[in-house]
Amino acid sequence: MLAEIQPGTLIGHRYLINKLLGKGGFGRTYLVYDTQRFGEPCVLKEFVPPNTSERLLNKYRDLFEREAKVLYQINHPQIPKFLAWLTEQERLFILQEYIEGQTYSQLLRDRQSRQKKPFSEAEVIQWLLELLPVLDYLHQLNIIHRDIAPDNVILSPKQSKPVLIDFGIVKQKVSEVWNADPENDQYSVMGSVVGKIGYSPPEQLRLGQCYPCSDLYALGVSAIVLLTGKMPNLLLDPALKWQWRSYAKVSPQLSEILEKMIAENPLDRYQLATEVFDELQGFYRSQGESHLLSANFGVSQPNKKEPTDRNGEIEATKTEEAEENKLWKQQLPDIKTNIENTRGIDSEFLEFCQQELTSFVGPFASVLLKNTLNQFPQLTPRELVEHLAVAIPHSQRSQEFRNRAQVLLSKTEKPQETNLFQDAVTSFPAANDPEFLQYCRKELVSFVGPFATVLIEDTIANNPNITPEQLVEILVAKIPHQQRAQEFRNRIQIKFKG
Repeated sequence: MLAEIQPGTLIGHRYLINKLLGKGGFGRTYLVYDTQRFGEPCVLKEFVPPNTSERLLNKYRDLFEREAKVLYQINHPQIPKFLAWLTEQERLFILQEYIEGQTYSQLLRDRQSRQKKPFSEAEVIQWLLELLPVLDYLHQLNIIHRDIAPDNVILSPKQSKPVLIDFGIVKQKVSEVWNADPENDQYSVMGSVVGKIGYSPPEQLRLGQCYPCSDLYALGVSAIVLLTGKMPNLLLDPALKWQWRSYAKVSPQLSEILEKMIAENPLDRYQLATEVFDELQGFYRSQGESHLLSANFGVSQPNKKEPTDRNGEIEATKTEEAEENKLWKQQLPDIKTNIENTRGIDSEFLEFCQQELTSFVGPFASVLLKNTLNQFPQLTPRELVEHLAVAIPHSQRSQEFRNRAQVLLSKTEKPQETNLFQDAVTSFPAANDPEFLQYCRKELVSFVGPFATVLIEDTIANNPNITPEQLVEILVAKIPHQQRAQEFRNRIQIKFKG
């Protein structure tokens, strides 16, 4: 086994080891500083091969490169960005964005210590609704996380949604190579275990097989742990059947959803993340309680009075929503005047956006709308719709919001506004203009990481007569997630529009 890397070591002539963050059966995780990016913190994952013979090491290295390409295609705001992969002698590394914050295991312990209780039903539903679209995104890319647990979900102070970390993709593939080697038969059972006992489903722990519903099982167990405040081993009876309902005060409907998520037989579970998402939202909408989906989740706020029961929680949420809407109405006239004087977004359309968005994201809609307008004061109506749609976590509901807005836009906008990007290209600089290229590179880095520079250089090298709009569209096509691709296009439009 390779020795642990000591602090102060420079990896790849660039990444300075600061400290060990964690270690497991397949390797170690370090906090490092990028010396070529002004000491920016990153996470360096070292995968330690169980056998360092030259024969197997070449297999591991080839496998590692293939799986790094899988991680590279992931581009989601709730997943750490993949930055690079590298090898150094017998060592294999993946470099990822560092997410500052607390895991939900830490948040749960902190809450139980200070408040003497776990998370509420409304909070856990909000948590599920914010993570299910992330799993849907991964599963559409044919990627299974394999290691979902509260330890692998972080709440970052920089964003309000949970971030999913520590994929088991490479660990699973390393295990498969190890098990396929006839010299290692005695370790085949040990090597096949990727995931966490108690959280991972039976087919994963016993057979090493994973499906989208395997991730849903682990997410369901994680939700139950947050609801009960108890670890999985305390919620299983001697026959390994789940016995958790007596430890949590939740509605029968949520209990049924969670029970289906953690069914022992994979065929008895939900098969898609969208199924769970739609059922959770459908239940609360049918009960007239959709405002609970906007519950403030994560770090407790000691200055606020904690609801003592379910009715108190509902009333507290209603009060917050009413205050937010009151503040919005007070500020709306000034916002309307400012927007109407700049890009022609009339008051009717602004109110429409606020009302429709509320039906999708709750009272947070007004905050989202105000922040968008403040950040991008030159937005046209169509651009505003696109920015708001990207913020809706579920792709189907995001498209539904677009469709509703399209109906009103088709009645009110002027004909010349229908192709904003094409109308704007006359004011673009030349495709090889340094300012234009620098801005494209800067924005593209936030979507695809350091590969942005290579993508731009290769595109221009292969297309020496490319126009600015063609360059942008080619770069857009390189961003794997449709909504993120549209966001990149919008940023370029806003910057270089006349």
